[in-house]
Amino acid sequence: MANFEYTAFNAQGEETSGVVSAASEAEVIQQLKAQGLYPREVVPAGKGSGKAQKSVPKGKKSAKKKGGKVKPKVLMIFTRQLATLIDSGLPLLRSLTVLGKQEPNPVLKNTIDSLAESVQTGATFSESLTQHPKIFNKLYINMVKAGELGGVLEVVLDRLAEYMEKANKLKNKIVSAMVYPVIVLFIAISILVFLMIFIVPKFREMFAEEGDLPAISQFVFGMSDWMLARAFVLPNVAWIFLVSGLVWMGLKAWATTTKGRHITDNMKLKLPVFGDLTQKSSIARFSRTLGTLVTSGVPILQALTITRDTSGNVIISEAIDKIHEAVKEGESIVTPMQVSSVFPSMVISMVDVGEETGQLPEMLLKIADVYDDEVDNAVTALTSIIEPLMIVFLAVVVGGIVFALFLPLIKMIQNVDQAG
Repeated sequence: MANFEYTAFNAQGEETSGVVSAASEAEVIQQLKAQGLYPREVVPAGKGSGKAQKSVPKGKKSAKKKGGKVKPKVLMIFTRQLATLIDSGLPLLRSLTVLGKQEPNPVLKNTIDSLAESVQTGATFSESLTQHPKIFNKLYINMVKAGELGGVLEVVLDRLAEYMEKANKLKNKIVSAMVYPVIVLFIAISILVFLMIFIVPKFREMFAEEGDLPAISQFVFGMSDWMLARAFVLPNVAWIFLVSGLVWMGLKAWATTTKGRHITDNMKLKLPVFGDLTQKSSIARFSRTLGTLVTSGVPILQALTITRDTSGNVIISEAIDKIHEAVKEGESIVTPMQVSSVFPSMVISMVDVGEETGQLPEMLLKIADVYDDEVDNAVTALTSIIEPLMIVFLAVVVGGIVFALFLPLIKMIQNVDQAG
């Protein structure tokens, strides 16, 4: 028996250290896991280096630096495949080796190879995941930790894959709702610019001798003259793009500050049409993240911390932080939710029922399903409203210009007929 120094994290993420007697480092790791600790470093007594020999294998220290990102869909497929292989009875190391050989994405392939090598040296899967923070976030790592402790890694991985699939689906729905009006607006502006630069000037020359033009025609011709004389001279175009770019960069930089992000995130929740959509998607994300974590065995306080960090909205994060503080003091989740203006009464009522019946995780997942459907319906309704509105807008813009061009022509024809 020999003495080993260790550094580990408990379920709340707090660091602890000490000395234990064991036959080998692997035995120390097993003892720590049995105590609910997550080893970061295990070394012979007196040889601590500050780097975990079992969790950070040699030759892979640069993996975290090199790193890279992969698309959520690619990571979801990997997670689903890994869950299937482990569920079929294949050991974790063998499963990672198989997936690494067939993975077409070079970044994920290198990551899987690194994970396999780390696991082979004795590190746990969750410890290996921490070496790649750009790919595996806190939610992913902590769920895997819970799965390892509970001996249900394949179940947790399957839940993770399902979570990522639904989260990606929800994101795509919202993006599709935003993209359509932007495309139609771009087309409308392009048509307007084309007409003003190339078509309207031709009619302007035709009616040059006409003194009494209709008001709408005078307005359109005046706008065309202004655009040709000022806005679309090459130096002016460069200035327009330069100033617009600087303003956009300035607003983007301001939005990353504490005050700026607070204001912009608050505005996102209070916009006339899109605010309701943003709120529903944020609640769906909060409920699914928290429900998935708690269902997988992650302690409630740690689950709330992860949910707060991955909420994507400062206002929602502040509300979750208040919930965290209340739970830490032994209070109910419902009380701070009622104080906050973020959560609708239906969500509060369902959470209250979940706490009373001891089925809070299941109730949170049901809330997520309900609000996923709400977002889906809201996106469908929004698209059905935006489509005719944008078509009418396009028709009014183009039709107004055409009307302004042909009105003097009609007047000229009438004058010729009267003269004849």
